[in-house]
Amino acid sequence: MLSRRPSAGPAVPGQRILLLIATLGLVLAGCSSNDIDPDELPAELVKFEPAFRVERVWSASVGDGTENLRLGLRPASDGDRIYAAAHDGRVIARDALTGKRIWSTKTDLPLSAGPGTDGNIVVAGSSNGEVVALSAADGAQLWVHEVTSEVLSAPAVAAGRVVVQTVNGKLTALDANDGTPVWSVQQSMPRLSVRGTAAPVITRSQVISGFDNGRVASFDLESGAQLWDVLMDPPSGRTELDRLIDINASPVIAGSDVYAAGYQGRIGAIAIESGQLLWSRELSSYSGISADVSSLYVTDQRSELVALTRGSGRELWRRKDVRNRDVTAPAILGSSVVVGDFEGYVHWFDIATGALQARVKAGGERISSQPLVLNDMVYLMTDAGTVYAYRIKTAKSAKSASPARVSGG
Repeated sequence: MLSRRPSAGPAVPGQRILLLIATLGLVLAGCSSNDIDPDELPAELVKFEPAFRVERVWSASVGDGTENLRLGLRPASDGDRIYAAAHDGRVIARDALTGKRIWSTKTDLPLSAGPGTDGNIVVAGSSNGEVVALSAADGAQLWVHEVTSEVLSAPAVAAGRVVVQTVNGKLTALDANDGTPVWSVQQSMPRLSVRGTAAPVITRSQVISGFDNGRVASFDLESGAQLWDVLMDPPSGRTELDRLIDINASPVIAGSDVYAAGYQGRIGAIAIESGQLLWSRELSSYSGISADVSSLYVTDQRSELVALTRGSGRELWRRKDVRNRDVTAPAILGSSVVVGDFEGYVHWFDIATGALQARVKAGGERISSQPLVLNDMVYLMTDAGTVYAYRIKTAKSAKSASPARVSGG
């Protein structure tokens, strides 16, 4: 999905024209099947012998579904609880292990991103450009602040600050206690961009984020002063589509480096302290990146899962059997890399070799957001508004009761 910005003034939801990439599919649908390039079709899932079994521990409805809206809603955790939000304004807290309901709050906002949490507050953004903060203890609404445009990525919460990026390229820091604006910075944005924004990341005393103009920048958390700014790859091509270089995949911090990838661009490593670009290579992504001690795991533009070395970006392995299945950003669970896809399937791949280990289906709706990993469990949310919790089945867990369905929102 693409969005075109108005020629003047900030982008607001009522002014934005949404262009579906899937329009091409509608055109192709009018052609004979012989005219469709098989390479553009979603890969068919093949049978395989699982390396292990996966069990569903619990599932719970959050609220109304968000099919085709491409929102930035994804579960978050403080280590003990799972928080999730739905477009109908509901935010829930569940026990991470059992799924037991702790609280549920109905805001009056069309929530579109988050939540983010520091364990004290839970913060989400809306399609109308509001940021709402709730108490992590009981879900009570603490404050609401209006920012300049739609929020499509989870707010970052740490060190008494809430940092949120809006679709018009503005990064705003709010006081976590009352929502008072502390500082804001603005990046120049292209007229046409892929729908979505990178979530800001707070590390040490910095806020790091990627922008639709292909830049990754770092700002001082207290003052908003720019510390460094890196253009990952200059735009090129004859048309606006060719020149899309959005960084919608949130930067990943690992050790003393930042890793970022752009759409129709490059992936690279940046030194946190200096902003020096350490290496880069051609690889396009708008979904996201994960990292462990030695490797990066990326869902590329073709929806293939790729593993690279952190030190140089050398390719280690690639999985083409999820091509064009619109898989999520990867998550790392033990010795596995986990992704979800457009049909609600969840895939486990061996972290060292890329071998397919397991597959389950979470309902039948698209999984748009990156899975969340906590201890030995993985949590994901479908576009139907349901959160699922899975873990690898062991002899001990096999003695447990059948997977729980926790009702209510």
